[in-house]
Amino acid sequence: MPPSQKRARRYDPVRTRTAVLAQFALVRKAVGALTAQQLDGPSGLGDWTVRELAVHLTMALSHVSRNLEQPEPALAKPEVTLLEWPFSTAARAGRIADDTAALAVGHPDVHALYGQVADRFESLVAGASEDRLLPTRVGAMRLGDFLVTRTVELVVHTYDLNEAAGLDIPYDRQALAACTRLLADALAEKVPGGSVEVRVPPFAVVQCVQGPKHTRGTPPNVVETDPVTWFRLATGRTEWARALDAAKVSASGERADLAALLPLMS
Repeated sequence: MPPSQKRARRYDPVRTRTAVLAQFALVRKAVGALTAQQLDGPSGLGDWTVRELAVHLTMALSHVSRNLEQPEPALAKPEVTLLEWPFSTAARAGRIADDTAALAVGHPDVHALYGQVADRFESLVAGASEDRLLPTRVGAMRLGDFLVTRTVELVVHTYDLNEAAGLDIPYDRQALAACTRLLADALAEKVPGGSVEVRVPPFAVVQCVQGPKHTRGTPPNVVETDPVTWFRLATGRTEWARALDAAKVSASGERADLAALLPLMS
């Protein structure tokens, strides 16, 4: 994958941390109201139950805390950038599933687990520098970048939990914004160019795909969708053709078919 020639988007670390905690709090409240029967129901994600999905959501925060408690890697720069992270997730699926199952067995009281994870995260992250390197499973990353990836984990699995348990957990606006922007920028990183403009109002606009570059006026190739549909497309929760048929995506121009480029994460 050729590196992007554009300057990487910057995220305010305080706003990102606040967004992560806000989305986690919304999920925690909803999980706290689930009955034992609901928790034991299917999640729609492989063999996971809703309980295992709920437990997995806590790992979005606990992985930050665990990495902060380890020695900082003695490196001059990160091994993995923010825009490389979305493409690193598929290789870890098996280990993630095993860790989730073990965590669920070890913490039968899901409600107590949420409280422990939130307290540990807040105590460790508040005073840490955004440039501190974390020894993540995919390689050393900046704390500020890793926190942005947590918005993707939380927002996408909030959607999964809503679908599985018939809930209506809202999305924190800043968490949804960061998730949307990262996945849009990842598309531009995967297929750099200027022939297609992808719009996800109100959070992101990127240009991608090699071809004639648009410089002024209305672009000849435009894709537009909403943030929820975008992260569903980017993470394989829905297919391009299905989103088009449901009028969740508008695509104009001969180069505006993104079917072969999605999902970005699986």
